[in-house]
Amino acid sequence: MSEQNPAPAPERRILRRPEVEAKTGFKRAYLYSLMKAGQFPKAIKLGVRAVGWDSEEIDQWITDRLKERV
Repeated sequence: MSEQNPAPAPERRILRRPEVEAKTGFKRAYLYSLMKAGQFPKAIKLGVRAVGWDSEEIDQWITDRLKERV
């Protein structure tokens, strides 16, 4: 009998804006307007001029949007 290993969980990390834009297909201004409206995960302040997003929050947001289509 062979054991089946579950698929490894995706690595949780901080995504920078270009990665978030690539994953969502949205540009900066629209991402920030969604955040302001409470419809997109909030950015995490990384430094004086740097922000990022939790990869799990972004993946969950995408999953939730896909579920809305059904």
